[in-house]
Amino acid sequence: MAEDDRNLGMILKAYLDANGHSATLCANGDEAWKALGINHFDFCIFDISMPVMDGFTLARKVKEVQPGMPLVFLTAHDELDDILEGFAIGADDYITKPFNMEELLARIKAVNRRHLQTSNKPVEFHLGSFVFDAPRHILTNSEGKERKLTSKESDLLLMLCECKGNTLSRSNALQSIWKEENRTNARSMDVYITKLRKYFADDPDVCINNVHGVGFRLDVK
Repeated sequence: MAEDDRNLGMILKAYLDANGHSATLCANGDEAWKALGINHFDFCIFDISMPVMDGFTLARKVKEVQPGMPLVFLTAHDELDDILEGFAIGADDYITKPFNMEELLARIKAVNRRHLQTSNKPVEFHLGSFVFDAPRHILTNSEGKERKLTSKESDLLLMLCECKGNTLSRSNALQSIWKEENRTNARSMDVYITKLRKYFADDPDVCINNVHGVGFRLDVK
């Protein structure tokens, strides 16, 4: 949640936390963009008028790398041009201030329902003797032992699973998960690939192969 009014932001966060959500409050668009690069989120709520980076700019950046991310604008901007621009960027809803907390929660639930109904992506992947529970970030072996993955481990494994048997390009993974393609992030991704390979080391039927000069491919016999 990106909201530069700290008092309103804290009230919103407390209300969402009390109603089954775990909200992260950011004071501006730049802070929110950095948080999105570090952690896994399921939903975005953005104000528009914020210092450093406004909500429209932030939303465009998010939609470039995570086009399916549910997104709602919560703003005092009630002009038709702003509302139309918000939806053109890819917002699922546009709520103007002042607003009712219960209505906000109901709209969040409605957006989530629509996304669940339209998403055909599996949430559980069977990889040899392992099961990967993507939403919970948990990898379970044949003995039932669970390993809790970090956000980046889970995001990277999910991308590999979604294109299993085909090549995941380094560029695509870096842009989607690290938000920027550079040497430092490329080295970081290589470290995470090494970690994932170690997790599957006991099962020869699961292999993450290098595709020279292109990226990686998850092969499962």
